[in-house]
Amino acid sequence: MASKKKILRKIQILIINHYETPEEAFDFFDKNGNGTLTKREIYKLLKQAEINGFIRGIVTSKLIEGYDKDGDDLINWKEFRSAVKEINKST
Repeated sequence: MASKKKILRKIQILIINHYETPEEAFDFFDKNGNGTLTKREIYKLLKQAEINGFIRGIVTSKLIEGYDKDGDDLINWKEFRSAVKEINKST
């Protein structure tokens, strides 16, 4: 399985190469415009970041588990921004 660092690097590359800002990336993946990313929306983000389909579901769950601070099983903008900051520090 890909290491956490490699996965985070792929997400960082996706955001840097395809979006002007992290806000733009968040808005793109927030398909229903409700201000949160669902498991399905995160799964699609990982697919676009070229995370292997076999582990995409596991990584989706781990990202929510690691960054969902309010426990609603969703990633809101504040949580997403925190994740992006951590990704930028770790890569």
